[in-house]
Amino acid sequence: MTPTVVLPVIIGGLYAAGVYLLLDRSLTRVLLGFLLLGNATNLLLLSAGGAAGLAPILGTVEPGEMSDPLPQAFVLTAIVITFGISAFLLAMIYRSWRLVRQEVVGIDEEDRRVAARDAMDADDLDPDDLAPEDRPAAHADSLVSDQQVEGRLAHLYGGIPSDDVDLPPTRRSRS
Repeated sequence: MTPTVVLPVIIGGLYAAGVYLLLDRSLTRVLLGFLLLGNATNLLLLSAGGAAGLAPILGTVEPGEMSDPLPQAFVLTAIVITFGISAFLLAMIYRSWRLVRQEVVGIDEEDRRVAARDAMDADDLDPDDLAPEDRPAAHADSLVSDQQVEGRLAHLYGGIPSDDVDLPPTRRSRS
C-alpha cells in the first residue's frame, strides 16, 4: 500500500478548523470546534495504527497480518470522552440561553481591568498598597454580606423574570 497525502491534509484541515472555531466567543462554535478536534484526533489515531488487517481475536492468521487493536481501543475511548464533553457543552449552551437569551460569552470587564494594570511580580504584590477596586475579593475591606449582595441584585434586576427561583438574571433587559 502506498501512502497518500490526502489523509494528513484532511487531518490538518480538521485541526485547523477546530482550533479556529474554538477561539470564537460563541459557545455553539466552540462545541463545533471541539467536535472537529475530536474527529481529527480519531482519524490521526486510526491512521497511526497502520494498514488494515484481519481481526486479532480469531487467531487463525499470522501475527503480521493482524490489525493492531490498540489504536481502535484509543479511538473508542476518544469517542466516549468527546461525547461526554459535548453533552456538557450542550448543557452549558442551553443554560446560557435560558439565563441571558444568548449563547455568546461576553467581554469580562474584570479581565480587562486586570490586563490594564501595570505588570507586577506576585511576590511584590501587597493588597494593602492597591487601590480598593484592585484588591482581591477576599480582602478585609472588600467583604460584603450576603444581604447586601442580594439587595443590590434585587435593585438592579427587580422586575426581570428568571427561570431559576434563587438565581437572578445576569443582564438587564434591553428595552
